[in-house]
Amino acid sequence: MDIRALRYFVEVVDQQSFTKAAVKLHLTQPTVSKMVQQLETSLGLRLLDRMGKRFTLTDAGEIVLKRAKEMIALHDEMTVELQDLQQVERGALRMGLSPSTHLALAPIFAEYHARYPKIELKLFESGGNVTIQDLRQGTLEFGTILDSPRVADIWSEFESMPLFESPLCLLAPHDSPWQGRSSVELSELQACEFIFYDDTFTLNQFVLDACALAGFEPRISGRSSQWDFIASLVRLGVGITLLPRAFCETLDASQFSIAEIQSPALNWRLMLAWRRQCKLSFAAQAWLTLAKEFLCVPPPSQ
Repeated sequence: MDIRALRYFVEVVDQQSFTKAAVKLHLTQPTVSKMVQQLETSLGLRLLDRMGKRFTLTDAGEIVLKRAKEMIALHDEMTVELQDLQQVERGALRMGLSPSTHLALAPIFAEYHARYPKIELKLFESGGNVTIQDLRQGTLEFGTILDSPRVADIWSEFESMPLFESPLCLLAPHDSPWQGRSSVELSELQACEFIFYDDTFTLNQFVLDACALAGFEPRISGRSSQWDFIASLVRLGVGITLLPRAFCETLDASQFSIAEIQSPALNWRLMLAWRRQCKLSFAAQAWLTLAKEFLCVPPPSQ
């Protein structure tokens, strides 16, 4: 059933004339008559009882007129919604975020909302391991992932761009033996109790692997997925942790000992990832353009 035929039929009934309907539709009268006849043929029913130049609706015509108006309204509404999507007027942006990215990405989200206020931001805070699975399943369009040897094999699946890079630092209580130090060797921490991240975080295994290379397995006193809470536990003496300098710099330095990890130096390199060969939504394309505009970074060579 052609939506145009329904439009022509409704216009003919509204105008009570094929000729007037043709003028309104900017068509010829034979074109309108032919489309209405084709509609009747496709339905196998007579919609109009013709009496010369006059006509009345049949019972079938009454039903088709009512439903045709509903269908035309739905079609027009769908067209507007699709146009809105193409113009990024509405929709949703689904992204998985590392807890450490809030402050850094907040200005981009603020500008995005200012430009596209009808786009709903659906932001999910989770570790890199969960984000990778959600990207694979299509639950998310974007996700932030720590670039490390443990995830090197995933870059054949995902496009990516670098977001942030920051050295990992020791975060310890203020009165720790490292107070006033600018750097520490990882091996110095082997007798300490560590506060770790939960198993959904790629950083979890990254630090475990680094400790193994330094010759020890860390003793873990607690775990959390919330970096603010981890910092609070450190401040209260529950243990030490390793966090990106970018995050440590948001803390009150008078309450902590903060020193960059050396031998080996550990860099926290966060990537924005999305599936290869997957068409991004209009909302996602707009965010990616804005992120590149804000961050001004070239794509990595994979």
